[in-house]
Amino acid sequence: MKLRIAILGTRGIPNYYGGFEHISEYVSAGLVKRGHEVTVYNSHNHPYSGDTWNGVKIKHCFDPEYLIGTAGQFVYDMNCLLDARKQKFDVVLIMGYTSSSVWGWMYPQKSTIITNMDGMEWKRSKYSKPVQNFLKYAERLAVQYSQYYISDSKVIQSYLADKYHISSSYIPYGAEVFTDQEREQLTPEDALKEDYFLLMARMEPENNIESILEGFNNSNSTKQFQVLGNTDNRFGKYITNKFERDARINFRGGIFDTPKVRQLQNNSYLYFHGHSVGGTNPSLLEAMASEALIAAHNNPFNKSVLNTDAFYFSDAADVRELIENVQRKDPETMMVKNNLNKIQDQFNWEKVIQQYEDFIVESHQSKNFSKVIPDLG
Repeated sequence: MKLRIAILGTRGIPNYYGGFEHISEYVSAGLVKRGHEVTVYNSHNHPYSGDTWNGVKIKHCFDPEYLIGTAGQFVYDMNCLLDARKQKFDVVLIMGYTSSSVWGWMYPQKSTIITNMDGMEWKRSKYSKPVQNFLKYAERLAVQYSQYYISDSKVIQSYLADKYHISSSYIPYGAEVFTDQEREQLTPEDALKEDYFLLMARMEPENNIESILEGFNNSNSTKQFQVLGNTDNRFGKYITNKFERDARINFRGGIFDTPKVRQLQNNSYLYFHGHSVGGTNPSLLEAMASEALIAAHNNPFNKSVLNTDAFYFSDAADVRELIENVQRKDPETMMVKNNLNKIQDQFNWEKVIQQYEDFIVESHQSKNFSKVIPDLG
């Protein structure tokens, strides 16, 4: 069955921003290869200005975020929906709900509406209490106005079942195994094996960057610490200022060159993953696929992916202990191998794309337009 599918809710593809853009890249192109017609909505400010990308149609919609700040995201999502209402898509896949579910009453009535429910956005510490309350409201609206749901984490799947009594399909992100060809492309600078620690994250408080770097700062390590992430925002400037006197810490900015990132992950002595909110995180899967030894923040999201194949930390003191004591011997080698097996068996892109296609086709065939709205009180 060939379907006309639209993907909304991202800043666009190819990915220059984050998780939903990352998965939209792979899923959209994968669905096109399987014979579907796929359109992804892009911000008019997106660096890519073409009308197609790897067979995917690109719709550019006006995005005033650069003029009016966060409120512009709501206007952008509204503009995307207004256009989608005219296109007669069979299926509309909405990635997240933060600035789109308020327009739920505008969702195309004759399209099957599927929402990827994101990672409990209201728990993010960067948001004020009023914003957190709004995000809880937006989450309820996403439940109300969608017909089918995707969870990228089993933790989120359980949360939605408990909170709203709805079923959702668990479909994680994917990652590609670090290949021999990529290894051959290592530059001499990047090939210095295991002489540095690494973290890669958006500069946000809930990613525990401050705790990680505080622990390293207090340690007696002689290794370097490489930090990947754009530091132009308020928190990024705070972090760089706080640790500027530690010559061992190197803030390298945002790097979107995937082979380069994979090389850095593969070569690191220990990769720190501090994300504490959200579902299955793409950078974590890529680190696993790149055969990095991982230290992750101790929370259900990370543990549901890594299980016992990682070190865990809760604060700066834990980080310092790991920095000073973790070794690279047979048990650690087995942890790396087990995580690589998880990528090959559970989190490979072909399987993820197949799960998306199966769920999209099944949902459209069901055409559950008379869905009973759950009690959102």
